[in-house]
Amino acid sequence: MSFNYNIKKPNTFLPTTKAEMEQRGWDELDVILITGDAYIDSPFMGISVVGRLLEDIGLRVGIIGQPDVESDIDIKRMGEPKLFWGVSGGSIDSMVSNYTASKKFRNSDDYTPGGKNNKRPDRATLVYTNLIRRYFKDTVPIVLGGIEASLRRLTHYDFWTNKLRKPILFDAKADYMIYGMGEKAIIELGETLRDGGDVTKIRGICYIAKEPVEDYNQIPSHQECLDDKEEYIELFKHFYDNNDPVYSNGLCQKVDSRYLIQNPPSDHLDQDEMDHVANFPYQRDMHPFHKKDGKVKCLETIKFSIMTHHGCWGECNFCAIAAHQGRTIRTRSEENIINEAKHFTTMKDFKGIISDVGGPTANMYGYECKKKIKKGTCTDNYRCVDAHRLCKAMKVDHSRNIQLLKDIRAVPGIKKAFVASGVRYDLITADKKHGKEYLKEMIDHHISGQMKVAPEHTSDEVLHHMGKPGKQTLIDFKKMYDDLNAQSGKKQFLTYYLIAAHPGCEEKHMHELKDFTTNELKMNPEQAQIFTPTPGTWSAVMYYTGLDPFTKKKIFVEKDLRKKEKQKEIVIKKEKFHHNKKSSDAGMQG
Repeated sequence: MSFNYNIKKPNTFLPTTKAEMEQRGWDELDVILITGDAYIDSPFMGISVVGRLLEDIGLRVGIIGQPDVESDIDIKRMGEPKLFWGVSGGSIDSMVSNYTASKKFRNSDDYTPGGKNNKRPDRATLVYTNLIRRYFKDTVPIVLGGIEASLRRLTHYDFWTNKLRKPILFDAKADYMIYGMGEKAIIELGETLRDGGDVTKIRGICYIAKEPVEDYNQIPSHQECLDDKEEYIELFKHFYDNNDPVYSNGLCQKVDSRYLIQNPPSDHLDQDEMDHVANFPYQRDMHPFHKKDGKVKCLETIKFSIMTHHGCWGECNFCAIAAHQGRTIRTRSEENIINEAKHFTTMKDFKGIISDVGGPTANMYGYECKKKIKKGTCTDNYRCVDAHRLCKAMKVDHSRNIQLLKDIRAVPGIKKAFVASGVRYDLITADKKHGKEYLKEMIDHHISGQMKVAPEHTSDEVLHHMGKPGKQTLIDFKKMYDDLNAQSGKKQFLTYYLIAAHPGCEEKHMHELKDFTTNELKMNPEQAQIFTPTPGTWSAVMYYTGLDPFTKKKIFVEKDLRKKEKQKEIVIKKEKFHHNKKSSDAGMQG
């Protein structure tokens, strides 16, 4: 497996029609990729990155975005691939995309032309696989990928049916699955199928076998998980703890009379490889094939945004990033990032505004735990950061990030470079050398009017179950933010992401949160979201089992939809109070 640093790639979209194939002189494709999104050629779209990676090793690749699932018109329009089909539900889990936490259908879709949610089927990964099987009998391998499949690779809790489902390969009747980010796995898969090798030896691959792999971890079977919720907790622990390529073992789960085999994870990209992938000739636009149906809203934010790194070690229990992207930060070089900003200035529709410079957590760029890089992430539930403390081995240092932002601002033609990605305010307060300087840089140059932070809650009991820092950290950060705004002569606000009905959260905790926002923050929250149990998260395990998975003690879980809505209403109810003029928070009423 290797990246091709020499092959010259056409500066155009990958084909999505037969006519485009013919323009390239192709009578067939090696790979056809199917996605639940419109085909948007961007480094922020996983299917586009996969297509470019395969193109990079010389394969002929086509992409079909949001195929019609009621006919063969779209699925047959480029014929049958020579090597394999790649299927993704899209950039967002299709069930999360299609339904709210109250299980109401969403009418809009930011990844569908025209914005109307009428192109992405429920459980898109399964639907697209069945679509291929319907019209191509005895076809080449079907390979699943993307976040929808990745987080369902073992037995998993499904909120929408309120039951445990089998690993997705058993439901989808596909041949293989690539889990996680999968950049190296997809390259090796393409090379292996092209050369006639054994796919089952590839790291980062899942497949079904008749026999177990003896030296892999033998984890609870699907039936054992159905019979005993504590067995499901044990399975999830194996799922979560075996995502680090440095030390992770393979997993083997019995499902009926066969076995789901998960090979050890593929290696992360290093900095040179990150830079190489960022240099692919992305068109940063939606393919013209879709434009007759209207614009896609997501382009407003991703077209002129820069992804600086992958991974997150924040490990919020309700978030799947740690399980999908990994808990080790992989960064691009400053030079590569600056060159991307310079490239923006050559594009005719660029107005000088970069929408975002960041990653899963913007202020994790540029530093990592040296022990983790060498030995892998810690196990036994020992985290880099949790509700109580930041690990002493994690030396938080915003200095490299500060200089990067300054360098981007200095690029001729750049008027503003926003940081819209999530920022961990507890890391800012923890960095005694550069945290305040980073926040001042943000306040002075990289936000406009408001800064979004995500405390999620302020009850220590609920924060513990969320894996979030305590409320004192928020109080300390707010004071620093207010002081720096005053020094800069600015009147900028803080807005807060809040969650209702997380496992462990009762109505009394929402009243505590309301009292805190009213009396401490001097504001009325304008919005809060109800917790959605998504596959691949500890919080979903709590929701299903009613247990704290780390202690096995029972916890309260609100499952009544009306009572969930009531928890939300408690915190967004308008309160009248006397506003402290020194406060600089948004959402104030009365």
